[in-house]
Amino acid sequence: MKYTELRKKISAPVFTLQDLRLRGQKVFSYQLSLWQKHGYILKIKNGLYAFEEELSNIMPEQISPLLYSPSYISLEKALSIYSFIPEMVYTFTAVTPRTTRHFKNKIGGFLYRHIKPAFFFGYNEINKEGHKYLLAEPEKALLDFIYFNLDKIKSSEDISAFRFNRAAVRKAISNSKMRRYLARFNNPKMTKIIRLIIEGK
Repeated sequence: MKYTELRKKISAPVFTLQDLRLRGQKVFSYQLSLWQKHGYILKIKNGLYAFEEELSNIMPEQISPLLYSPSYISLEKALSIYSFIPEMVYTFTAVTPRTTRHFKNKIGGFLYRHIKPAFFFGYNEINKEGHKYLLAEPEKALLDFIYFNLDKIKSSEDISAFRFNRAAVRKAISNSKMRRYLARFNNPKMTKIIRLIIEGK
């Protein structure tokens, strides 16, 4: 297969070798290496590629679940999306029941934190401009963040150091859903911390 034929077969900016096989096409490793050398394609990971000329059209959110699955965007990135914290977050943080992993490429940085399978819940599928990805619900994004920082939080001053936007939190959070999710974690310290964040006391 020539590169021009590949471009005719694949219209999306990101493709997998499985996409080619489903179209009855076969590409050899030396061809992929040559196209990378010429700057035609970017290898994101084994079996996952992007067209270099299309990089500006690729949303990192779109890449996140393709890089490491199952996973959903959460923690600092989700908190930033919901305006729960003031900082801009450039690394795409996610949680996964698999081993913790970190990837960095031209599209961005991607950090996946391991969470117990029992806590892998509380996310929605987002469809933005045709790009689909999984994003933690506001309640779960906050709980995931507290869960991973539990050992660092020993006082109300530690909570204040995170600079949560309590007004944004109260507006976005469903109290009934938060109670249900807290029950699944069954951790009194997490319950106390969430109350301090939401009520400020």
